[in-house]
Amino acid sequence: MWLKKQVAVIGAGSWGTALASVCADNQHEVTLWMRDAELAEEINQRHINHKYLPNVSLSPLITASTDLEATVTGKKAVILVLPSHAIRGVMKQLAPFLEPDVLLIHAIKGFELDSLKRISEVIQEEVPAHLAQRLAVLTGPSHAEEVIIKAPTTVVVSSSSETSMLEAQDLVMTNYFRVYTNSDMVGAEIAGALKNIIALGAGLSDGLGFGDNAKAALMTRGLAEITRLGVNMGANPSTFLGLAGVGDLIGTCTSKHSRNWRAGYMLGQGISLDEVLSNMGMVVEGVRTTKAANQLAEREHVEMPITRIMYEILFEQKTPRQGVEELMGRMRTYEMDWMEGKPL
Repeated sequence: MWLKKQVAVIGAGSWGTALASVCADNQHEVTLWMRDAELAEEINQRHINHKYLPNVSLSPLITASTDLEATVTGKKAVILVLPSHAIRGVMKQLAPFLEPDVLLIHAIKGFELDSLKRISEVIQEEVPAHLAQRLAVLTGPSHAEEVIIKAPTTVVVSSSSETSMLEAQDLVMTNYFRVYTNSDMVGAEIAGALKNIIALGAGLSDGLGFGDNAKAALMTRGLAEITRLGVNMGANPSTFLGLAGVGDLIGTCTSKHSRNWRAGYMLGQGISLDEVLSNMGMVVEGVRTTKAANQLAEREHVEMPITRIMYEILFEQKTPRQGVEELMGRMRTYEMDWMEGKPL
């Protein structure tokens, strides 16, 4: 049985709000931080976040705040749910106010674009050294729109510290939100970030009017290149067959809730990237991740043809149909290395 804690959730988008709700369902007192004063007032007065999760009542155990220092001071757990590009700046602001034994959980799927660092690496650079072992990653197939209505969901938490991993598991596990553990933090983060690129591609394929054959192929070969890069960067290949890998890939590539799929679908219909991002109204992490992953593939000398084509479509004016023709016209190859049984 979990102990009641005071928890801070940094970021009041749909996923941050859903995780705040999960914590409140475990009877934790939650302070939800955001920049928008009007939204904070709405949550405190009406217990609703109409901007991201309308028509869902939030627990009275959730209190909204725009004061970052007050939000994290005294909290035993801090859950970070921000766009990847915002995490370093916010961590610099909140780090001085963290409790010495605080549990840090991040649920962010992406990379820092300038440095190509994983989000856990960015966080660990901005907190005291002793908190490096108090950091866990939460990832897996978990659309906020389903979590908030208590639809059955399974996720995974990962940390280099077994103690921190188990604490994170206990903090958020409920009768509808099942949490597994996996000590492969590198693999969990890479899988969670890169699946958004494949989801963009899956939406693009659907937008072009291609069928299930094309999307199944895209997802399968996408998983192969995610695994190639991940293993090259030190991940356990088994991670990519679990919730953080294939599980999240299926959910993101096939769901109406996936903003990356929706963005790809609009691109496939001929809408420009600028217009797509303007219409979305929320961060589409797959776009920035495509740029980062393309650079990582070059740095690590890993072949990632889908990522490369998506990069050219997003940033080099290649048309979606040109991209598909190039992927299909590549030199023939084996699916598996017949001598070693490794995916190619």
